[in-house]
Amino acid sequence: MAIEYRRLGKHGVLVSNICLGTMNFGWHTSEEDSFKIMDRALELGINFFDTADVYGWGGQNGDTELIIGRWLAQGNGRREAIVLATKVYNPVKRKENKPEPNSDRACLSAMKIKKHCENSLRRLKTDWIDIYQMHHIDRDCPWDEIWQAFGSLINQGKIVYAGSSNFAGWDIATACQEAWKQGYTGLVSEQSVYNLANRHIELEVIPACRYYGLGLIPYSPLGGGLLAGISEKSGGRRSDKGLIKTTEEKKNQLERYEALCKKIGEPPAIIALAWLLHNTVVSAPIIGPRTINQLEDAVRATEVKLDNDTLKELDEIFPGPGGEAPKAYAW
Repeated sequence: MAIEYRRLGKHGVLVSNICLGTMNFGWHTSEEDSFKIMDRALELGINFFDTADVYGWGGQNGDTELIIGRWLAQGNGRREAIVLATKVYNPVKRKENKPEPNSDRACLSAMKIKKHCENSLRRLKTDWIDIYQMHHIDRDCPWDEIWQAFGSLINQGKIVYAGSSNFAGWDIATACQEAWKQGYTGLVSEQSVYNLANRHIELEVIPACRYYGLGLIPYSPLGGGLLAGISEKSGGRRSDKGLIKTTEEKKNQLERYEALCKKIGEPPAIIALAWLLHNTVVSAPIIGPRTINQLEDAVRATEVKLDNDTLKELDEIFPGPGGEAPKAYAW
């Protein structure tokens, strides 16, 4: 396996070029199997783990953090071996929580950031979070308040870095400029949907990440299964009606893509991940394996090198928005 370590954008921290996403833990993957996947990820050299306070579908919000916390509690250097990222923004509904309007809405108020960070730390059974990410932009909350809350948590040693997710390019610019005014480092990473079939962020998000030195952490690298191969779409998420409809709409594209993958000699899912790894702005695509086999298959993508002719052909099949703004639509 060819796991490598990359800086998170311009920042000093090193993360594996594959990030272990945990969204399936406790939902499609049992706690026992989740433990095995995390142990195997460490064996393979993956040191970057991503989760969110809201994960836990099939149970309660926060259940995924609890699973990770119980895994970390086993000790043997597990906590020290990983860069742990979680998120704040969404409501986290748990049976023990009484209704409270500041927590029960999607926002980034200072009160919510403090409260949800404390709750994540408790569930994760750790003293600190390496990358605390804003799960979505909150344009109704002033940046002075947001950065004061994040700065306080950094000063207390409860978080190390601040990251973003689902931000527009101008949101990244505003966040970083406002942070610098207050003497803070600002954002170190942006987590955004990005794959061959969805290249919208090439317009402005990727240029913003490059300029401000953020590491890009793409999620949904296979487009929710769209890029896993037409012949593989059976069971699980691939039986989703929306995915079936999109597959039919993009059938010609996907058939051309699969033919290219066959010529290369690698499965479509591997090529989709390898394509992301060729982008210098990308620090680590997030994978969400339900099994150890899926984990190991994904890591194989780090060994696949795509030549310029292949990259050009992929651009022809999935052309994206036409480059960066404004040249993509003007001159």
